Amino acid sequence: MPLLPAVPTISLSTLTGQYIYAFKYDYHHQELSYLESRQLFGHVHTDNLLFSEKVIDPSSSAFIKSRLTIEQIAASYSELVKQIATRGIVKEGFKVEYLTLSGDTTTYPERLEKLREIGHIITGEPDYDKPTIIYALAYHAGNWFFGELQKHDADWQKHKQKPYSFSNSIGMNIGKTLVSLASKGNSTRRLLDACCGVGTVMLEACFSGVNITGCDINWKACKHTRDNLEHYDYKAEVYCTDIKDLQMSFDAAIIDLPYNLYTYSDEIITLNIISSSAKIAPRLIIVSITDITAIIEESGLYVADYCTVEKRGKTKFTRNIWVCERQ
Repeated sequence: MPLLPAVPTISLSTLTGQYIYAFKYDYHHQELSYLESRQLFGHVHTDNLLFSEKVIDPSSSAFIKSRLTIEQIAASYSELVKQIATRGIVKEGFKVEYLTLSGDTTTYPERLEKLREIGHIITGEPDYDKPTIIYALAYHAGNWFFGELQKHDADWQKHKQKPYSFSNSIGMNIGKTLVSLASKGNSTRRLLDACCGVGTVMLEACFSGVNITGCDINWKACKHTRDNLEHYDYKAEVYCTDIKDLQMSFDAAIIDLPYNLYTYSDEIITLNIISSSAKIAPRLIIVSITDITAIIEESGLYVADYCTVEKRGKTKFTRNIWVCERQ
């Protein structure tokens, strides 16, 4: 596994206008979350939070739970209140929440009192059910923060009930992360799902508004993918063809290599899939249950990043995830 890039030193004087990202994940997805963090932000999160000037939609990640825009920062709560009052915020339908970050020992009654105080400073009628805007108060490392909060939309979890699935299909968290890795948080990038299976990756891309095309040599897999997409009223092209015959170009390709169960596979087929994908996309995110480092290198790619993820359940095996770039 690659060494974790050092977390950059944070200068409080330059934090205004930046963002605080809060993370949450199961222990077996830690390395996957670290991989995504390295690719999106250039360094990993610590204590489940990360400061960055980059704008990433929390709903595009399986692990980012919220993004707080730092509009005010102060070394004391009273000073923060003064700053907020000076702004003279007027908002109808607002809501103020308390964002609990690592190291915050503020008690629940204290949080409620602070939220009430800030709520009284803002001019307008609050709406706690369907707010037009959510503000958040947070404390971390001796400083108080206030700003607009964007929360993770968990509606993508509805994909658990997709009509068709394979027992060996990748999980939704992995599928969502593959899209995030391929797009690098940019929804305007054109992606290819080179072995789309039943469309797990494509569903997550469509939910995030990412332009994705699917391809699979197995006609039944293509039909299941189309049916799953239609079930959620998503629009995306799915081609039943060998990847080498696909005459298109993409910004990145995602390849969840065949497991030799529903679709036959060997090293020659694996090389064909990776090499053909590398010709039409400069960036590849590859998933395999075996070590294919030699095949990746033979395809003219280099490994920019890497992690492993264990599959839980009756059968336990490890998936390898490679982030590859064309040399």
